[in-house]
Amino acid sequence: MTERPQIKFGTDGWRAIIAQEFTFSNVRACGEAVARNLVATGRADQGLVVGFDTRYGSPRFAQAVAEVVNSYGIDTHMFDVAAPTPACSFAVVDHSAANGVMITASHNPPEWNGFKVKSSAGGSATPTEVAKIEEHLADVLDGKDPGATGEPGSNTVFDVITPYIEQLHRVIDVAPIKAKPLKVIVDAMHGSGAGVIPLMLAGGAIEVTEIRSDQNPNFPGMDQPEPIEHNLKPLSAAVREMNADIGIALDGDADRVGIVDENGRYLTTLEVFSLLTDHFMGRRNERGGVACTITMSSMVDKLSAHYGAPIYRTPVGFKFVGPTMIDNGCSMGGEESGGYAFKGHVPERDGSLSGLLFLEAMVMSGKKPSELLADLHTLVGPHTFRRDDFSYDEPDRAKLANKVATASPKKLGGLALESDDRRDGVRFNLVGGSWAVVRMSGTEPLVRIYAETPDEPTLEAVLADLRSLLGL
Repeated sequence: MTERPQIKFGTDGWRAIIAQEFTFSNVRACGEAVARNLVATGRADQGLVVGFDTRYGSPRFAQAVAEVVNSYGIDTHMFDVAAPTPACSFAVVDHSAANGVMITASHNPPEWNGFKVKSSAGGSATPTEVAKIEEHLADVLDGKDPGATGEPGSNTVFDVITPYIEQLHRVIDVAPIKAKPLKVIVDAMHGSGAGVIPLMLAGGAIEVTEIRSDQNPNFPGMDQPEPIEHNLKPLSAAVREMNADIGIALDGDADRVGIVDENGRYLTTLEVFSLLTDHFMGRRNERGGVACTITMSSMVDKLSAHYGAPIYRTPVGFKFVGPTMIDNGCSMGGEESGGYAFKGHVPERDGSLSGLLFLEAMVMSGKKPSELLADLHTLVGPHTFRRDDFSYDEPDRAKLANKVATASPKKLGGLALESDDRRDGVRFNLVGGSWAVVRMSGTEPLVRIYAETPDEPTLEAVLADLRSLLGL
């Protein structure tokens, strides 16, 4: 008897290694589960958006999803070209569709692909909706027949980029940015965001140069298309060589951003979101509040207190951040991984929009990235952050997860524990606003440890204690 596939939706959809678990059969099963859920909830007549990125087989996997969904009498709208995940999210709203399916593994290594589900609001599907889809998926994998489905639906291929660019223009006025003679380097990391920022800023005094803009599913020269420091050496070098004002990097499906300052120094994801928070609350006077995960900087708490705006903490994943933004009318939302969302757009991470808003902060302040960071630290105090990832073999998962769940130190790095938060792994709130988090990744076989402290020696001490605690 053939063993039933184990398909589990994690932090943001289901991801697996191509041809090993990520097969056409399993992708069709996921597509069928989405279709059955639309039928069961009476939303089949609203249709489904199907998108794809630049990874191996993504267009063909998307086509397979469309075919199985059409067989349930549901119309689909499919990308004409590989495009960013936020373009899929916006297309769901633009087409008044019930859901979106995006074939992408985001920042995972090249041998991976994935299946993300988008809500009718244009964000990540909520945990409740994902749980319903997983129930239908179990039925599909068990061979339970849903019965007759009637006439097949149609699949329409549509222009995904033009409406998305038009939407970004509605969210941000790029005219003041284009008017400045700034020199900008964009690193597309061979992903689906190539061309977006140059297109947005074309025709002005600003000079935009894009590197690694050719679509290449091998993502050469990097472990994975994630805009973090060790993957952005080419961007840092290009900024220094061309005497540029800033470097902006996008991950594989362009829902995350990485920033390199005018000196080629990488700004951490926590620094970038804190700088954008300061920009939104300070220069834009947006005080609607911030939704962010438990792994986001305590600088955001200090900024929220300074500007008199609320802050809402969530478990990791935009399936929590997006709904929290909607429920509380937040001006922005973010997570540690470099994914940020903003008022006026879909409640979804958008790397290109984040990069453009960082440029807006530079133009409105008249300052370079390093100067903006210095001003931030003057306001909230010095902060330094690092995340370390440790891989494990699947048989060790339960043992590691138990260590994470039961970890209860009295202090870390010499800093006393004030409280903890166990909604997602565990966050240790330390004296003086420092903190540390340990959690199991929801998308890869990794244990992630995070820490933020006032200085490097304390940071190293906290991380060393965490490693010792977990036996890493």
